[in-house]
Amino acid sequence: MNQLITADLVALGLSASTKEEATRALAELLVTAGRVTDLDGFLADVAAREEQMPTGLDGGIGIPHCRSSHVTEPTLAFGRAATPVDYGAPDGPADLIFLIAAPDGADSEHLTILSSLARRLMDPEFTQALRDASEPATAARLIRGDAPPATLDDSENAADSGPDEPAEPAEPTPDGHRGDDEASETAAPRHESGQTRQPGQQDGADTGRLSGGTTEPFRIVAVTSCPTGIAHTYMAAESLERAAAEAEAAIVVETQGSAGFERLSPATISAADGVIFAHDVEVREKERFAGKPTVDVGVKAAISRPGELVAEVREKAERGEITGGSAPAPVDSGAESGDGYGTRLRKWLMTGVSYMVPFVAAGGLLIALAFAVGGYEINEAPSVADHFVWTEIDSWAALFFQIGNVAFSFLIPVLAGYIAYGMADRPGLVPGFVGGSIATSIEAGFLGGLAAGLLAGAVVMAIQRVRIPAPLRGVMPVVVIPLISAAVVGALMFVVIGKPIASAQDAMTDWLGGLSGTNAVLLGGLLGLMMCFDLGGPVNKVAYAFATGGIASADPSQGSLKVMAAVMAAGMVPPLGMALATTVRRRLFTKTEQENGKAAWVLGASFITEGAIPFAAADPLRVIPSAMAGGAVTGALSMAFGSTLRAPHGGVFVVPLIGQPVLYLLAVAVGTAVTAGLVIVLKETRTRASQVPGAPDETLGEDGKVAVAA
Repeated sequence: MNQLITADLVALGLSASTKEEATRALAELLVTAGRVTDLDGFLADVAAREEQMPTGLDGGIGIPHCRSSHVTEPTLAFGRAATPVDYGAPDGPADLIFLIAAPDGADSEHLTILSSLARRLMDPEFTQALRDASEPATAARLIRGDAPPATLDDSENAADSGPDEPAEPAEPTPDGHRGDDEASETAAPRHESGQTRQPGQQDGADTGRLSGGTTEPFRIVAVTSCPTGIAHTYMAAESLERAAAEAEAAIVVETQGSAGFERLSPATISAADGVIFAHDVEVREKERFAGKPTVDVGVKAAISRPGELVAEVREKAERGEITGGSAPAPVDSGAESGDGYGTRLRKWLMTGVSYMVPFVAAGGLLIALAFAVGGYEINEAPSVADHFVWTEIDSWAALFFQIGNVAFSFLIPVLAGYIAYGMADRPGLVPGFVGGSIATSIEAGFLGGLAAGLLAGAVVMAIQRVRIPAPLRGVMPVVVIPLISAAVVGALMFVVIGKPIASAQDAMTDWLGGLSGTNAVLLGGLLGLMMCFDLGGPVNKVAYAFATGGIASADPSQGSLKVMAAVMAAGMVPPLGMALATTVRRRLFTKTEQENGKAAWVLGASFITEGAIPFAAADPLRVIPSAMAGGAVTGALSMAFGSTLRAPHGGVFVVPLIGQPVLYLLAVAVGTAVTAGLVIVLKETRTRASQVPGAPDETLGEDGKVAVAA
């Protein structure tokens, strides 16, 4: 492995008047060293990165950087400009310029070193030492971290010629630095505070504790990420850590960079008093931080004004301002990330389902609207591309149907593609979509999509475990992995597992179509239990995906339409039941719950099961069983009444599209009454148990405690 930077990649007398000239001069050093294969192609990639966001930083630093297929190995060049160059920093031009280059397939060890450099750029002692260095070899050793700035002597190290006689690097410290005891002492507090969680560290060990001895600091969790995940990601993390230490707060930062990321444990997130998101790309798995006071800014804000962000999130916590979204379902709130194959499998499947649902909603509602306007025969209409009359209602119905049908055609590929994405990140998308499309073409349906997604993710993960020579790493993610994984998944789907799965899908469809009597009622009850078990969580989504997969065709069976009706009816019950309970027995609920009850009427009527989450989070042992009982009754009644539904969403607003609509609404009303009645009985029992005999009537205060009514 070559060193990240050597003396021949340092220009202490860099002469340039623009950032383009400075970047080109440093890129030419990389080409001369054989680390960049195409100068113009590499510069185009750097320019594309610069267009996303300026790379100048406060303190006279410029860090042009990119990931490029023209880079043979992770590397960097350093220039000290005689005349500072403008890289877009708020405080003016830069005299210290780092050109960071990473190949598309950069390995995690080199990226860890790059991230360590990015953190060290926040250290004024380090940047001053670079400004004072008189020899390229000295600057190279500083950047490599072979020794801390205070121990370097130019005269002693002038003989360092770079790659021929490299200094033996020290073992890496926990935060990626390499250095002597002083560097290790610097790294240790960061590890103790949990800013970097190491493999094998126990969950909950990164909850954060101030080294100064404060026992109960304000606890913050943060996520930093930038488009390339090389520099700003880690600089923002370092800046937040320093600001938190100055504010006597404990912080744990999750850096979502190019080298991947170590997820914060659920215990750490649960214990946090506030959240800071500093990002220019979407935070991955953002729902983990729901229900916390949150500050959401761009990544450069964390570098330039971290103290303000720490103060802002503290103020939001003191005001009780929750901006991180709704609380998770009770059954998920204590889930341990990555604990066991079953947990990981659930997350992979949920990733695919969550991306599929918007296609289901858009396509299904358009098809349902088409049937409402033009009748069920509209699926026989010719293509609107060949025949469309603006003044004919049937033409509009055909248009809606055909658009919805196209949206539905993406369901299985999207499901498979994003299951693979959940397993192997972006490299899993190509084989996942290919496998899902094959599942559609051979009519393997929803089961085929599940199998294709899991297969695609497994194949990509297997390929990624193979050690690849450095010259080939740049083409792995864009050529080799998509080629091999798509070929393997496609062959297996077409030749080996596709047809058996298609047969199983046909058998399931025939079984649904033949459901009647007791079997139908039992299935409806089971689906109702699943819809209400975690109120929008994974079990709820499994039942919903089962129903929508059954109607994802132009001519679904009657059994599939009955299942869809039962699932939507049961999903409406929990919020409606809680809304009814807060209306009938207000004194059993806090003022906040009473207000939530008003909104729950609308949420339940719109088939938004999550409307019951605030109630379940406050009192899960009474709310969740009550909701499950009401959902099971509703699902069973809907199947018994033979109600059907062609729309995958909409609640009461799609009643005209429901078969047996009066009986369907009766099923929903009965389930709502069951849920409300049970939760009232359970809460009344608790209240009576807490009352002193002969005491006056009681109600619940704002904090949920029993108080004497006025």
